[in-house]
Amino acid sequence: MNKIQIVIDAILVAAVAALFVIVFAVKPAQKPAEVAPVAQEGALPVAFVNLDSILQGYTFALEAQDKLMTRQENARMELNQKARTLQNEMVDFQRKLENNAFLSRQRAESEQQRILKKQQDLENREAQLTQEILLENQQLQAQLADTILSYLKELNAEGRYQMIFSNNAKDNILLSVEGYDITAEVVSALNARYTPAKK
Repeated sequence: MNKIQIVIDAILVAAVAALFVIVFAVKPAQKPAEVAPVAQEGALPVAFVNLDSILQGYTFALEAQDKLMTRQENARMELNQKARTLQNEMVDFQRKLENNAFLSRQRAESEQQRILKKQQDLENREAQLTQEILLENQQLQAQLADTILSYLKELNAEGRYQMIFSNNAKDNILLSVEGYDITAEVVSALNARYTPAKK
């Protein structure tokens, strides 16, 4: 136990020493006068976008969400229909078994195996649909993030901002001066650039 504590202490001391060297030995790459082209009139060269508002106002995000919900609903309906059919077949098999309706034991076992295979197929199909929907969701999220980031890079091509933050439901930025929120500008520009795919 003491050896582990000594090793941890040594690592912490080394990390602190490295931090001091980095902070005090490295000289800044830019002069302070060159840093902020926007810092006129006392404004900081930062902005933020509210991602929740973008998701609620950006047409592509809304269409993607609708598409995904439709896909989920169709998958649920398909699985429910197959589950009902399987349930009816299981009830019918149980009834025939109780009434000795099978000509032979081999025929009853064959029917039981068919039903078990159908149940396994249904479970496999559920797993497949879940995986497909998850993958589609990840692709849509990546596409949405890429679209937003590409526009923000274009918006900031002239170095207007040193940093653009994201905010979700007032999680990160609790309060700010009005001019730092560029969400409406971003949503408007994204919608103006978006061309819906033909169906």
